[in-house]
Amino acid sequence: MVMVPEIRNPIESRPGTTGGGALIGRSVVIKGELDGSEDLTIEGQVEGKIELRDHTLTVGQNGRVKAQVFAKAVVILGELVGNINASETVDIRDKGSVDGDIVAPRVAIADGAHFRGSIDMQRKGAAGTKAGVPSTASTTAPPAISPAPPLELRRVGA
Repeated sequence: MVMVPEIRNPIESRPGTTGGGALIGRSVVIKGELDGSEDLTIEGQVEGKIELRDHTLTVGQNGRVKAQVFAKAVVILGELVGNINASETVDIRDKGSVDGDIVAPRVAIADGAHFRGSIDMQRKGAAGTKAGVPSTASTTAPPAISPAPPLELRRVGA
């Protein structure tokens, strides 16, 4: 008889997860495309492309992901190398690491987290994006800011 462990409790007890959905365990290695219609937690290794456009991707503390990611929300507690396109939010928790560009209307980076890349925080349906790809205008350098005139300090009252 084969015993299948209950995976709902370990996910619920892990910080930053949604309490349901699929789990890719620590010993699992996947190379290729992942496409799903439920929340996903990765504790193993994934390389390729991940599409969960209406769901949440959580990269657990042991997760190592090297992929282009398209999801509603992304929570990183482990390591992700690649670009992230989220329709709602990206949350890099302490000890989480992202090397890649982020396109999302809301981005949170905790103290102790690692991030290297660019962030484009355009709102949903904003002009300048085509199928989730930022326009080239967003990758140009920001306009120069001229220095403010010197302040004159006066003593008031005696």
